[in-house]
Parts: sequence; structure tokens; C-alpha cells
Amino acid sequence: MTKKLSDQNMSYKEQLLNSIEPNFIFNKKPLNRFKIQKIKNDNKNSDKNVQISELKKLINSIQNCNLKNNSQNLILGDGNLNSPIMIIGEAPGLEEEKSGKTFQGESGDLLQKMLLAINIKKRDIYSSYSVNFRPPEDRKPTNNEIKRYSTFLKMHISIIDPKIIILFGSTAMQAVTSSIDKISNERGKWKEIILKNKTYPIMVTFSPSYLIRFPENKKFSWEDLKKIKKKISDLKIKFE
Repeated sequence: MTKKLSDQNMSYKEQLLNSIEPNFIFNKKPLNRFKIQKIKNDNKNSDKNVQISELKKLINSIQNCNLKNNSQNLILGDGNLNSPIMIIGEAPGLEEEKSGKTFQGESGDLLQKMLLAINIKKRDIYSSYSVNFRPPEDRKPTNNEIKRYSTFLKMHISIIDPKIIILFGSTAMQAVTSSIDKISNERGKWKEIILKNKTYPIMVTFSPSYLIRFPENKKFSWEDLKKIKKKISDLKIKFE
């Protein structure tokens, strides 16, 4: 093939590629896949931020709610919006209400140690609660409150769309699975929930605040954490 004919063929290829997508300019430079992935992640974050904002407005519009009426701050969630792991606690306490953030104070310190024990940093996960307002005098949320807020919680889970969900405490277990069994009977077992035709693996375990009150049960939590670590490995989960 002559050089002239070869150049002509190359010109045809360039014209064909440019005609498929007007904004695409043909060149021989390698694709920057890292940049493409960053753009995708930025877009996902933007979409999720919009949905989170709308969910917050929806929760704030609740009427005749004892939790809302006696609380100073709505605590929805925080962390990595694209995390493969979502953890759900029972309810915000005084420290969370003051800071507007999840898992603060002594419970937060213990949670960080628990996560670090299986090589996870809190900043790499997403965390939320079963109810989004601090209960008066830090009491346990009522069955009606858990049921009412579970609607918003399940919407929240669908927005984050994690690979694994960890439920800390009986309130979180009840909110997500509707189970009112003793947590000692349910913890340490992989279960599944289906939301919007999508299946999520869940693990129930003791909450950090419970372990502070009953430290003798930390040995059981450690067994649960090891199962979570294995699941992360089995699913080949990586943190962005």
C-alpha cells in the first residue's frame, strides 16, 4: 500500500470516528482512565447529594413527631457517599445532636477502634441511624417511631446503595429487618434484605454504646467483625 493511500485511509477513519460523536476528537493519545473514573465519581456524588438533600427536606417536614419536637438537630448521615459499606446505629445522642455528626464521643471512639481492627477507617464508610432525631433523655425509640422512620431509612439505603450493611443494635435490626427478636439470637448471622428489587447483605451486631455498658460482650462483636472482614474479602470490595 502506498503512503498516499495509507494516509487517505487514516483520514477516513478519523472522519468516521468524528462523525459518530461530534464532541469526540480523534487522536492517538492514551485514555486517562483515572480522570474518567473521577468524573464518574463526581457525577455520582452530585446525584446522591441532591437525593440526600431531598430526603432531609422530607424528614424535616414530618408532623406530630415527639422525636422531632424535642430535638435540636436532624442527624441524617455522614461519610463517603460512594462507600461499599453502610453502618446504621440506633439513634443520635447528646454528642451527635451537638455536633451534627454520627457516632461521636466514647461510642464513636470505640466504633473507630472496632473498624480499624478489620482495617477500615470511619471516613471510608457511610454511617446513619434508625431514627434521625435524638430521643428525649436518650430513651430507646418506640416501636411506632422505629416503624415511621424505617420508611426514610430504607430510602436512605437505596440512595447510598452499599455492598454491605452493618446494623449496630436492636433498634437498627428492627428498623431494617422488622425483627423484634433478641439481638443475641440474631447477631453474627448474614441475612439479606431486598429494596427496590436489589438485594443487600446485612450483619447484625452489638452497638458500641451497648459494649461500653457490657464490655464482656466484646468477644462476640470481635467474631462478628471477623465475619464482616471475610465478606469484604469474598466480595473483593475496595474502598475508593
